[in-house]
Amino acid sequence: MAPLWSPSEQWIKETNLTRYTQWLADTHDKHFNAYDDLWQWSTDQIDEFWKTIVEYFEVAYDGQATTVRSGNEMPHYRWFDGMKLNYAEHIFRMTTDHHPAIIFKAENESLQEISWRDLRDQVATIQWFLKSKGVEAGDCVVAYLPCTPEATMAFLAVNSLGAIWSSCSPDFGTQSVIDRFAQIKPKVLIATDEYAYGGKTFSKKNTIQELIHQLPTLEHVVVVSPSSQEIESAKPVTLWHDIKLEDSYQLDFKRVPFSHPIWVLYSSGTTGLPKAITHSHGGVLLEQLKYCTFHNDFKPGERCFWYTTTGWMMWNYIHGSLLVGGTMVLYDGSPGYPDLLALWQFAADANVTHFGTSAGFILACLKAEIKPDTQALQSLRSISSTGSTLPPEGFDWIYQKIKKDVWLASMSGGTDVCSAFVGGNPNLPVYQGEIQCRALGCSLHAFDEDEKPVVEEVGEMVITKPLPSMPIYFWNDPDFTRYRESYFEMFPGIWRHGDWIKITGRQGIIIYGRSDATLNRGGVRIGTSEIYRAVDKVKEVKDSLIICVEKKGGEFWMPLFVMMQENVALTDDIKKKINTTIRADYSPRHVPDEIIAVPDIPYTISGKKTETPVKKVIMGKDPKDVVNAGALRNPQSMDFFIDLVKTRST
Repeated sequence: MAPLWSPSEQWIKETNLTRYTQWLADTHDKHFNAYDDLWQWSTDQIDEFWKTIVEYFEVAYDGQATTVRSGNEMPHYRWFDGMKLNYAEHIFRMTTDHHPAIIFKAENESLQEISWRDLRDQVATIQWFLKSKGVEAGDCVVAYLPCTPEATMAFLAVNSLGAIWSSCSPDFGTQSVIDRFAQIKPKVLIATDEYAYGGKTFSKKNTIQELIHQLPTLEHVVVVSPSSQEIESAKPVTLWHDIKLEDSYQLDFKRVPFSHPIWVLYSSGTTGLPKAITHSHGGVLLEQLKYCTFHNDFKPGERCFWYTTTGWMMWNYIHGSLLVGGTMVLYDGSPGYPDLLALWQFAADANVTHFGTSAGFILACLKAEIKPDTQALQSLRSISSTGSTLPPEGFDWIYQKIKKDVWLASMSGGTDVCSAFVGGNPNLPVYQGEIQCRALGCSLHAFDEDEKPVVEEVGEMVITKPLPSMPIYFWNDPDFTRYRESYFEMFPGIWRHGDWIKITGRQGIIIYGRSDATLNRGGVRIGTSEIYRAVDKVKEVKDSLIICVEKKGGEFWMPLFVMMQENVALTDDIKKKINTTIRADYSPRHVPDEIIAVPDIPYTISGKKTETPVKKVIMGKDPKDVVNAGALRNPQSMDFFIDLVKTRST
């Protein structure tokens, strides 16, 4: 297979990864002939590798770490005990007058730029305000905000104090926010009373009032209010614009232990209460320095964009662009308003260097047959994709319709580590349908049924050695019960992530979908992504979902649910077209037992297709026990499946 893109010699010479490799040779007498050799060393000698990350990036800290890590088995390792540092402090080491800190655009509004000086002044002001309200290291501050500069300013102020951040985007329903924030007993809530999406404005005044009522530990509320609606509250309320900017406020930083919590993220919670996943200051700092620098190749002054909301881990992750001296580019609104050209035009207007999005967005652009103005994307040198598996057709579309000379970096990781286990490599070619490499320091393998690593075979994705960015704990899980159940139940002491993967002969990675949503036909395991890839070729189908359930007597039933394009009905001819495509692309085993039209496909709030609640409902489980409506972006989508079970059981 010929690569879709290959780096030039000059490109390789100028990458951050090459500079690091040369630094290892010059300062540590470490010499590597190829990336695979570098990766092997970084996973064989993990203590030495992470120690070089601290050294290479000149991490500022107090104290002295006598060991890199202590502990005997995951998940109980501790990293760099004795070291104290602060994440926000490292961001503001990058202050410069040469380029803006943030570029921001909201729907139907013009671009705005925020300088590093203005960002520092705003963060210092908010820090002063939070101090005046008694916020200290270890306190929790929660935010219900859109993807705006105010959210970043608030986060950096909270972080600078050593306090703990947690956020949800305003498209989250009231109960789903309560399910998350109530677990961590916040002291302060920062919230917007309205947000815009898809050309419409949505009031969140009632949600704020309900949050205040349901979060009894709150001592103060800050409202970011475009409309200045009056909020009725028994707790003190301050409007964001009443926090006056003063030149006299000085931004300072509380250095905290390496393993001190930086933020709390949440699992999707589609089948129960969301897990409150807690990461460390030091772990996030080192992981973002490593990944953004070596695997995204972000450089000072480059403009780094990722389409996200504050409820998705990519919002937390993209702050790493500030950490390495880049300009963080933010967009608030719908990626499809007024049409799917909007984000590409925004990328052109903002002169974006690195464009990050989801595989779903790329496939939507492909199906809609949009034609961006490629001449306007001259600044663009990389496109990154995550959120779900990017199929080969997505790779082809990027190189055919966007740019032939762009570096496409598909990546996969998750909320669990707020980064990627596998992803881009600026020094390697890009092959259709393949993720380029395993990330440095990540001892990732595909395990067969005998728990042995395999190459060129599909297996369970596992991580056999610890990473600093793995959660330090789940909130309210003192004995690590939920933590172990989430990752270590199948292979004690080894992280099982729940994906089917194949490591290719050239050490690329192909992901076949969630192993907990595995399809089983005649004893053969089938990844859901293979089915979706084939169905995506059928233009009459807008979206699809497939499950496989065991029926009485040991038989399996594999239905395919399809959401049709507007004004298109599912006919026998279209069913035949779907089955023929699946059979031709894969095998007769991949062909579903039945194709059923549905009005909608369930997605989590963070935008991931979710098969598990559908599977459990179809298996006869009580929907009240297995479906958390607040965790779904479109909870009404489950009504069809619930009714289907009732209809077919009568």
